[in-house]
Amino acid sequence: MLESKRKQAIREYPARWEAEPFYLPTGDEISIFEAAHANRLPVLLKGPTGCGKTRFLEYMTWKLRGGLVTAGQPASAGQAIERDLDSLSLVTVACHEDLTATDLVGRYLIENNETVWVDGPLTKAVRAGAICYLDEVVEARKDTLVLIHPLTDHRRFLPIEKRGQILEAHPDFLLVISYNPGYQSAAKDLKQSTRQRFVSIEFRYPPAELNAKIVAHESGLPLPEAHQLAVLGEKILHLKQQGLEEGVSTRLLIYAGRLILSGIPPRTACRVTLSHSLTDDPEMNRAIDHLIDSLFP
Repeated sequence: MLESKRKQAIREYPARWEAEPFYLPTGDEISIFEAAHANRLPVLLKGPTGCGKTRFLEYMTWKLRGGLVTAGQPASAGQAIERDLDSLSLVTVACHEDLTATDLVGRYLIENNETVWVDGPLTKAVRAGAICYLDEVVEARKDTLVLIHPLTDHRRFLPIEKRGQILEAHPDFLLVISYNPGYQSAAKDLKQSTRQRFVSIEFRYPPAELNAKIVAHESGLPLPEAHQLAVLGEKILHLKQQGLEEGVSTRLLIYAGRLILSGIPPRTACRVTLSHSLTDDPEMNRAIDHLIDSLFP
């Protein structure tokens, strides 16, 4: 069961997407990421759940891919790096409390009566020059965080202790991690020794106008109705001042839009995707339901 959980947590994207991943920027996150990638600087994506962190990274992987690119180093380096990004890929690891350094680096396995070494997802990314994305990294065990330190400074290498090897990172390799600051306890927060190794890009829920376009595109709902959902999400966000733990994610608004498009009445669709998903507190449920009724009479 544990091995199955680990396998499900690791996903390697294909070499190419069939189409450009849909993403609407909310600020200067695209230019910051491009500069970080050009300078081989690790990136930290932080923000609430469902705000677009993963989609942003999928889009950036797609955008960076293609042709021979000469990316300038910092002025002090006085040189440039030639990069072939035509096959740039993205390796995603959904971190959890049972994820170990061995799961990321690799292990010896028995195959056909022989002992063979099998690279883990992080090692594969380091070798191939892929983007490795550790999603919700603070959920992983502490030895995992220590493991990535040599990859996030000038050394850029991965120690493979079981093989007695030091693997230097491919020039195109980039480490990206994410976490939700609002959900972390003191026991599960990024230490300064880790945090100060990354360029941080902060995400928030998009404003209503932008959110409406995203919901309309992803759900297929007409823009006027998608705008109603976006306004509802913005109003529910204000309930955080009254004790609501988290606002409505863009993901939940898309779910609501898809249900409405499938014939579920708007009020019902909003209750099952927004009100019931956000909280179990009866008073907060009533407050959210009141907002739903006011926008979908």
